[in-house]
Amino acid sequence: MKVVVDTNVLLVANDQHGDVSPDCVETCVRRLLALQAEGVVVVDDGFRILGEYQRKARVSPAKGVGDLFLKWLLRNAGNPRHVQSVSISEHAADHFDEFPDHDLQLEFDPPDRKFVAVANSHPDKPPIWQAADCKWLNWSAALAVTGISVDFLCPEDVCRFYEAKFPGSPVPALPGG
Repeated sequence: MKVVVDTNVLLVANDQHGDVSPDCVETCVRRLLALQAEGVVVVDDGFRILGEYQRKARVSPAKGVGDLFLKWLLRNAGNPRHVQSVSISEHAADHFDEFPDHDLQLEFDPPDRKFVAVANSHPDKPPIWQAADCKWLNWSAALAVTGISVDFLCPEDVCRFYEAKFPGSPVPALPGG
């Protein structure tokens, strides 16, 4: 199992997202623990993803599962059995050559673009784990066309957030659903 992990998964596992359900927190915790036991996290070699994790989570003192995951990740950054890094080229701030659809890139929140660029740059095109950012529902179908999948760990929560953020708009179909 190789994955790119959006920062909000760590924050939800830390119980730092007050609007998510207890089931969502539990799912993120379980998935991060399973990833540490038997998976590979894909990051960029320019420290963009790890740097964002460090700005949002804490390794000292580590209090939540997301914090502990970051600590584990930093300890294993040089071990390709647990962490693989890829190069991505940032030709302008938060604009990446490896983003598979340059028009779609303009619709993305700038801080989220690196996750897609990393997934697309890796030869296995690992899925992106997403916990609670409902805007990814708008982008997941277009990403799927390019071979990038989004794994919504908390589908009920993300749909509820979408309905609240975009009232009256139909909730896009979840991948595989």
